[in-house]
Amino acid sequence: MRVLILGGGVIGTSIAYHLAARGADVLVLERSTVACAASGKSGGFLALDWCDGTPLMTLARRSFALHAQLANSLGGDWGYRRMTTYAGVVGESAARMPRRAGPGWISSEVAISGQIGSTGTTAQVHPAAFTKGMLRAAEARGANLRLGEAKGLLCRGGNVIGVQIEGETLDGDAVVIAMGPWSVLAARWLPLPPVFGLKGHSLVFETGATLPPEALFLEYADPAGFLLSPEIFPRADGTTYVCGVSSESPIPIDPDHVAPDEGAIDRLKALCDRMSPVLARAPVLASQACYRPVTADGLPLIGAVPGARGAYVATGHSVWGILNAPATAEAMAELILDGAASTVDLSPFDPARLAALDPERAAVTRGLRS
Repeated sequence: MRVLILGGGVIGTSIAYHLAARGADVLVLERSTVACAASGKSGGFLALDWCDGTPLMTLARRSFALHAQLANSLGGDWGYRRMTTYAGVVGESAARMPRRAGPGWISSEVAISGQIGSTGTTAQVHPAAFTKGMLRAAEARGANLRLGEAKGLLCRGGNVIGVQIEGETLDGDAVVIAMGPWSVLAARWLPLPPVFGLKGHSLVFETGATLPPEALFLEYADPAGFLLSPEIFPRADGTTYVCGVSSESPIPIDPDHVAPDEGAIDRLKALCDRMSPVLARAPVLASQACYRPVTADGLPLIGAVPGARGAYVATGHSVWGILNAPATAEAMAELILDGAASTVDLSPFDPARLAALDPERAAVTRGLRS
C-alpha cells in the first residue's frame, strides 16, 4: 500500500515510521524542511497523567509509554529523559508564599508551590531531534522524503488517489493531511473542519551542565495585568527552553515566514532574568515563535476525512503534539492498513464531529493571510 503524508512535522514523521514499520510504501511530502514549525520549536515536555479525566487520557498514556519504548528500541539520540516537575509563582506574590523545596537554580523572586510531576510521570525529548529521528527510522524501513508544495489532490470516483505538486502528480492509495495549523489549506480540496493556530514565543539558552532535569510551570502577573504562564525545560543537550508569551497573530501561508511579535522576545527575556540568575547570564541561542494547531473544541482531528475515501487527517493536537504523536501515529497506521484502530479509541477525535463547521469562513475569521 502506498501512503502519501503531507507534512514533515512530528505527527507526519511518526505516522511515516509506524506505517513503514508495517511494510507500507510511504512518501512524506514537506513544503519547507522537516520540523520547521512547532515540531522544532516547542518544549518537548511529556506527561503521563495530565490529560486524565479528558478524552485525551488513553492517547496520552499510550504515547507516554511509547516514547520510552521508542527511545529504547531505536536508540534515538533525541534527549529522552525523565524529569521532576514543579509549579510556582513569580513576582510579588512569591514573597507572600511559604518556601518549599524546589530547584536550586531559581531566583528569590520565584516561590515553589509544590511538585506536580515525578520521574515516573513526566519526561522530555528534544522535539526537533525526535521529529527528525522518526523520519530517519522511517527511512531505514523504506520511507522517502520529498520536498515540495502540494497543489491539490487527485480524485477518481469519490476516491482520493494522489497528490498534485508543481509539474508532477504522485499516486497513492491513501493521503494523510498532517500539516499542523496549515492543514486548513487542505480545506480547498477536502471537507475538513477548521484548524486554527495559537502563536507562542520561546527562547533557548546555552546553560551547559548547570541545570538538572527539573521542569518549572510558573504563573506571573505582569505590570500590565496580564497573567503569563512561563515554562522552563532544561534539556539533556545543555540547553534550556523557556516559553510563556502567546498571541493570536495571523498565520502566514509559508511556515518559513513565521517571526516573533514585536516586543514579545524582549518581554520574555526580561522575565527569564527575574526567574533565574543562570538564565540571566546564559547566552541566547534562539529567539523564536511557532503556531500550535488547535480545533474548535480543543480536541485533535484524527481519522478518515468524511466524504473522501482514501483521505485521512491528523492534526489539532495543540500543546500536546510532541507527547501524543506516537499513539496518534500507531492508531493511524492501524486505521489505514487494517481499517480500524485497535490500540486507541479514535472516536472522540473523528473529524466528522466538526464537519458541519465552515472551514473557509473560520480561516478568514481567524486571520489566515498570504
